Amino acid sequence: MSAAQNELLERATRVVERAQRAGADVAEATARQGSHLSAKVRMREPELVEEAGSRSVGLRVMISQQVAVTYTSDLSTRGLDRLVDDAIELARLSEADPFAGPPDPSQLSDEREHVELKLYDPNMGDVGSGAALARATAGEAAALGASSRITNSDGATFTRASGSSVLVTSGGFTGTSRGTYASLVVRPVAEDEDGKKRAGGYWAARRHLAALEGAAAVGEEAARRTLRKLGATKLDTTELPVVFDPDAGRAILGLVAGCVRGGAIWRKSSYLAGRLHSKVASNLVTIVDDPLIPRAPGSRAFDGEGLLSRKNVVIDKGTLETYLLDSYSARKLELKSTASASRGASGGVGASTSNFILQRGDSTVDDLLGSTKRGLYVTEMMGFGFNAVTGDFSRGAAGFLIEDGELTRPINEVTISLPLDDLLSRIDAIADDLDQRTAIATPTFRVSSMTIAGR
Repeated sequence: MSAAQNELLERATRVVERAQRAGADVAEATARQGSHLSAKVRMREPELVEEAGSRSVGLRVMISQQVAVTYTSDLSTRGLDRLVDDAIELARLSEADPFAGPPDPSQLSDEREHVELKLYDPNMGDVGSGAALARATAGEAAALGASSRITNSDGATFTRASGSSVLVTSGGFTGTSRGTYASLVVRPVAEDEDGKKRAGGYWAARRHLAALEGAAAVGEEAARRTLRKLGATKLDTTELPVVFDPDAGRAILGLVAGCVRGGAIWRKSSYLAGRLHSKVASNLVTIVDDPLIPRAPGSRAFDGEGLLSRKNVVIDKGTLETYLLDSYSARKLELKSTASASRGASGGVGASTSNFILQRGDSTVDDLLGSTKRGLYVTEMMGFGFNAVTGDFSRGAAGFLIEDGELTRPINEVTISLPLDDLLSRIDAIADDLDQRTAIATPTFRVSSMTIAGR
């Protein structure tokens, strides 16, 4: 453990012990500290350099089945004492919840069981403001220099972050973790023939700095994606196959993630409530939640309650096999926790995803497109049009027309719609281009038919 982690561990342990002395039957403390640097340039000039650090302790206490959650950034002895006192007072004022309680102590993991997931890069902190600005400048310069049609920029931003956290519970669990993350975003603007401005962009992100895509490559790809949007037109209202690229597909998968979390299920605010072990997607669809992927953005060795992380197959060949549950939602649903608890900086706990992934298929993107006679290739979606209770889905979209297996003219200002239930069931092809820049990730996939509203 680093010195910073040892300091966090001492504070969290002290808070738990004091809460127990003050009358808490259960006390769980999470202590965190982190640093963040963001540098933005626009039109080759620095626009923003922002650097910040944070430290906090979050506490959850239970007196019988009365629960309270509190948080502080004052880590002095007096500040931590007040944190505990406030938590105890709030718990005594709260209504008892018959489903409240810690996880079964026999389910808690031992720190010796926690696998090393390589989430921390010690070199990340060496990137100062000058180096961050240089990366952002190089990315934007590559985009601006790609074509005379690129006349403006929404800027380029390089960000790096690092953090450490510990979790200590009165049930006997102690866990530590630390991680880093770096990203570069470039957003050029191109001039269209009708005078319209077409904004586009591309971004790269990784846990380790050495694995981050080069700044020039990010800028060049941002320019390519922006230029190919020039001349975009509407499409006549019709029904066509729709192919979602990984960025657009991630938005679809994120809707599924929200509908399989335990909180949405016991509240009956998900169209998937009551549908365990039933068919909810096509046979090609397998979705996993896997927190044990080395260097991945959503990885963790243990969950927010101290249970050992494990891979959960949520949808297996179209069949819904499990919800993602913490201890509370598991008790509400008379099921078992899937070690999917997430704990916020405030100390609050709820079920969440880790690395939520639509498994890759066997075909290449070129093969998938080549087998599509006519369709819409979606690269962007705008607005929000999803009802989790009914599964109804409708969003603005942009992309390219597919004709005879090739991407042809750019399309914008259309709306695609289909109930999510039908959308998942109509997936008839999945490519192999999975890229885990984000914790929710999907390869390119095709939906056999969707309504496209245009002109």
